[in-house]
Amino acid sequence: MTTDSDGVDVRRRAGWLPDDQEDLEAWLAGHRERVEAKGEQAVLHPVLIEFQELIDSDPVVRMYLNQMIAQVPSTKSYRKRHLHSVEQLLRLINEVLTMAPEFGESAMVATPLAAILDWTMGTPAGFAAYRDPQINAMLKKILTAWCEFLSSGDSLYVLNDSPSGWKSAAAQRAVGMEQFEYDPQQEHWGFTSWNDFFTRRFADGERPVDFPDDDKVIVSACESTPYRISTDVKRQDRFWLKSQPYSLEDMLANDESVDQFIGGTIYQAFLSATNYHRWHSPVAGTIVRAFVQDGTYYSEADAEGADAVEPTNSQSYITHVATRAIILIQADDPVIGLVAFVPVGMVEVSSCMIGPNVAPGYHVAKGEELGYFQFGGSTHCLVFRPGVISDFTLAAIPQPQDPHAPLVHVRSKLAIANTTV
Repeated sequence: MTTDSDGVDVRRRAGWLPDDQEDLEAWLAGHRERVEAKGEQAVLHPVLIEFQELIDSDPVVRMYLNQMIAQVPSTKSYRKRHLHSVEQLLRLINEVLTMAPEFGESAMVATPLAAILDWTMGTPAGFAAYRDPQINAMLKKILTAWCEFLSSGDSLYVLNDSPSGWKSAAAQRAVGMEQFEYDPQQEHWGFTSWNDFFTRRFADGERPVDFPDDDKVIVSACESTPYRISTDVKRQDRFWLKSQPYSLEDMLANDESVDQFIGGTIYQAFLSATNYHRWHSPVAGTIVRAFVQDGTYYSEADAEGADAVEPTNSQSYITHVATRAIILIQADDPVIGLVAFVPVGMVEVSSCMIGPNVAPGYHVAKGEELGYFQFGGSTHCLVFRPGVISDFTLAAIPQPQDPHAPLVHVRSKLAIANTTV
């Protein structure tokens, strides 16, 4: 059984980009105006000077970037072309490197780099560009530079009580701030940076572990919305097709554990912009391996053919190609056995930060923290061996476009394991 959610742009459904294209275009127009007002006196960040040098020296990179901008169609009225040249692209990115995401009650742009690159990601040249190793290496440097800003005190300016500030009443409602650890008496609630706020922890007593002493109960690893359940998963499959099937060998980076999962089950869910962004162990068990697999940042599935320029959903595709962590846990319950948890970074600062204790031989309790996304990251998978799952506690996987799609709380009951395989 496979429950699909094709044709849905999860970036918009999860609140990383506005639902309404007009709202996104309005933000892009304002961003472009800010950049143009500064003119050429705005100093390029050193990482963008390095990117410019690569573009000037490598004809293939230069061709990809110029072509992906030229190929963005302008036949529909809402597609107001905001990119006209590679030089402009670099200056639009440059402005983001000293910005932190602001709150928006109806039209939030939580991932501004994805907003700038949005339409180029769905062009023929864009599909190639965002898979190019040299371009991905530069994107990683750009995202690292922005992450440094977001981890600095300079990024705290967005923690204010203006309508676009994260201390506003609307933002506090959206986040559910009363559930988290913070100091309401301090100017910035005691947070040291935007990233510190983004990776905030739940207060004591929030999100208790369901059935902590019952090893048959598997809990949700993230605060997330269900996306897909697939069974009888193949060792290798053509994940780039429109149906985006899972391919274990590619998802798990050819790890030696792949054989154990052939014919098994994958559960995938996505995180929203205002969700909690830490990961927790779905089972009690011992860490076998934990590592980060480098990958792409803005690559999308091009299986939609001529319609690929629409911002299509690529959630399953990116689990095979994007930067991701891979954490293998040998569950205490022998029927569950080996479980793989795969948090996947998507677009902006896709930092998969594995906890310092999460190393081979370490025993994790069910619900114990494994790591976190440091701004960015919006999907994750749990991979089970065949015959392990008796039942998922979800009656059905809802369509992500459903505004009433349930949020599954982290550490809540997700599935029940069989008594025997």
